[in-house]
Amino acid sequence: MSQSAVISIPERFDFSTHKWFTEAYDKALATSKEIVLDFSRVTYIDSSALGMMVLLHRKITTNGGKGVIRNVTGTAKDILDMANFSTLFKYE
Repeated sequence: MSQSAVISIPERFDFSTHKWFTEAYDKALATSKEIVLDFSRVTYIDSSALGMMVLLHRKITTNGGKGVIRNVTGTAKDILDMANFSTLFKYE
């Protein structure tokens, strides 16, 4: 198992990215226990993206791993903070 797998989240993180995101994290979980979500490009995030992240968190913890959110700023950070995501993911 490698150190961590980084998934670079696109500018718009919404329902349209569902299939891509699910495939990306399934592939990442096959090789790593730590999943890093790189939010450096994200300018928009909606409730379906939050739901996908909750599902990812469940899968990570089932595997005894951990999730990290990296480079989150602006509105995306405000939304994650309001939804209390710091209790699910470590921020970097």
